[in-house]
Amino acid sequence: VSTQSTGCGEGQRDFLFNLIDSPGHVDFSSEVTAALRVTDGGLVVVDCVEGVSVQTETVLRQALAERIKPVMTINKLDRAFLELQLPGEEQYQNYQRIIENANVIISTYEDELLGDVSVYPAKGTVAFSAGLHGWAFTLRKFARMYAKKFGTDEEKMAKRLWGDSYFNGKSKKWTKNGYDEDGKPLERAFVQFIIKPIEKVINLGMNDDRDGLEKVLGSLGMTLTSADKEKQGKKLMKAVMQKWLPAHEALLEMMVMHLPSPAKAMQYRVGLLYTGPLDDEAAKSMAQCNPKGPLIVFVSKMVPTSDKGRFYAFGRVFSGTIKTGQKVRILGPNYVHGGKDDINIKSVQRTVVMMGKNAEPVDDVPAGNTVALVGIDAFIQKTGTLTDSADTHPLVAMKFSVSAVVRVAVEPMSAGDLPKLVEGLKRLSKSDPLVVCSMAEGTGEHIIAGAGELHLEICLKDLQEDYMNGAKLKISEPVVNFCETVTAESERMCLSKSPNKHNRIFMKANVMHDDLAIHIEEKKIDIKEDLKSLGKRLADDYDMDINEARKIWGFGPNGSGPNIVLDATKAVQYLNEIQDSVIAGFEWVTRAGVLCEEAMRGVIFRIYDVTLHADAIHRGGGQVVPTARRVMYASQYTAQPRLMEPIYLVEIQCPQTVVGGVYSCLNQRRGTVVEEAPRPGTPLYNIRAHLPVLESFGFTAALRAATGGQAFPQCVFDHYAVCRGDPLVEESKAQELVLSIRQRKGLSPAESLAPLDRYLDKL
Repeated sequence: VSTQSTGCGEGQRDFLFNLIDSPGHVDFSSEVTAALRVTDGGLVVVDCVEGVSVQTETVLRQALAERIKPVMTINKLDRAFLELQLPGEEQYQNYQRIIENANVIISTYEDELLGDVSVYPAKGTVAFSAGLHGWAFTLRKFARMYAKKFGTDEEKMAKRLWGDSYFNGKSKKWTKNGYDEDGKPLERAFVQFIIKPIEKVINLGMNDDRDGLEKVLGSLGMTLTSADKEKQGKKLMKAVMQKWLPAHEALLEMMVMHLPSPAKAMQYRVGLLYTGPLDDEAAKSMAQCNPKGPLIVFVSKMVPTSDKGRFYAFGRVFSGTIKTGQKVRILGPNYVHGGKDDINIKSVQRTVVMMGKNAEPVDDVPAGNTVALVGIDAFIQKTGTLTDSADTHPLVAMKFSVSAVVRVAVEPMSAGDLPKLVEGLKRLSKSDPLVVCSMAEGTGEHIIAGAGELHLEICLKDLQEDYMNGAKLKISEPVVNFCETVTAESERMCLSKSPNKHNRIFMKANVMHDDLAIHIEEKKIDIKEDLKSLGKRLADDYDMDINEARKIWGFGPNGSGPNIVLDATKAVQYLNEIQDSVIAGFEWVTRAGVLCEEAMRGVIFRIYDVTLHADAIHRGGGQVVPTARRVMYASQYTAQPRLMEPIYLVEIQCPQTVVGGVYSCLNQRRGTVVEEAPRPGTPLYNIRAHLPVLESFGFTAALRAATGGQAFPQCVFDHYAVCRGDPLVEESKAQELVLSIRQRKGLSPAESLAPLDRYLDKL
């Protein structure tokens, strides 16, 4: 498993490639996002036995969202020949199914500007490979070999090698139906002309039949070297296959022919990446990939260097040319065009090209290439845009498909290592695009949040070994981010009075439409658009009252979360004066709910009536904010509050014999199976299940123990679900959870919920 994205460049026959390899494991899909931003095309590798899995889908979805053209290779063919020994027709059906599945995903997320990017073997956008043995082919390769023999051109031949076309050896004709004149079944061309010869060579190699091999190779115009003749079995077979179908030729040819050059790709990607107007100088230069235009470099990742604590800023030059010693404006993710914050002006010490393991210093790097920069690592958090003129807008920040839902608290074993830890955390958060390192407000613990168990494990390992020189750490049990919500309307009108008893707010909480919360989080609903069109949309799609939807005051937390406060009052004096104060209270409440100060999700607060003091001095923020907060807590308290927990979607692949073990393992951990299906053509079963993140720690280990190491799980964060049980009922599971969180956070009172009359006032 590769856990970090690495970059390298290769040139041959005057093609220059910048290749970035990124890990396939779901926990590291943030690495994939970082790599996709700086590339134009992607090679998606699919296992021919397992087929299209959760992470294939995640990767394709991310690639198409960034408008990156995919080509595909079906890998591990050696398994199909040696392990499973499938007959040719079955192999063909298998590959056909994999390609169909991939194309379904591609067409689901397609983009008009990118056009149709579905992959087809006949077009040359699907390769077949065996990475372990180092051989690969595309249909073009075979089409070239056979075109002379059949006296047609490559194009026609390639089309015939895939799909329903059969060659009748007796009559020397191509037919579409699979039977000859005598009604005997024919072999499909793909099997007859591609699978059979490969199978023959593999079997000759495995059986050490050198004479047979020399004959076959002779007909292809190759010979065995004397070194190859001494090899045996698998080694011999590998040597021959690499000679006949070298992997690099097939894959390079596919990349050269079908992946776009930067100049071509930037024309349709510029609108997606650039935040400024698309007709200014920088955008035009970006679309043309102009090395003489204004400089734009996007830094997508920080790569640790050999000297401790320093980083290369790795990214791609989108326009202009970056030179050693050049002064650049470093724009962080919070920079707003024309603003003063999150911007540094510094000069680049060295520009470097990453060549595999080593870095080669160069004078300058023109547009379209990837580059690593030395000397600006102190001014970039995780990502940033470098420009040279003040008119250039920054590029769009990266969106990650997974969120950091699992947290651990760390502290050093010996107090003397504390400065080391703080320094180490800074470096860790630089080097990984997704990790969030923070300090808990109440307790002062250092908290690291990651996408899942494996991701956290690797981050902690990096932290201890690389960034802290092996100092020991105390690591707490993993903690999960919960959410709070309500499940009904408040049972009574809630009222709170201000500290000076002159102002009253009446309010109720209610639950919002299920899809609405999800769509706000996914940014499918633009919160910034004007209230009239937003109100109409909310009323049409999410059954809100049109008059209320037009009087939305705000979303929260942070002005963009999945909670709403709105004004349902009729003719109240001075109402607009307290709007800001109520929103401030609302922000406070949505960030820390009444049950255990976790964030809220999917709640609508409606203000029904407000009585305010006539004198402005008695209804300032100091009076209104705490009142608004208390009344919202009271309305959440009386609206049947519930906890929500994050849920993983787990995909498990296992042989049929151990399916029982998988089920029992899931049942112990409150998992529910969504679907299970046998994988056609393999002895494997595919099980998809929902598993609470809370129960997922140690799940991989437990599952392997229960199935003798034959099941392999992949977890992706999927959604939030309401925990069963009412936290207000004594002794319920939900209440145990709430109290354990309260104790961990040190809230008062820790051993029970706060009483309702703390928030609710009598008239």
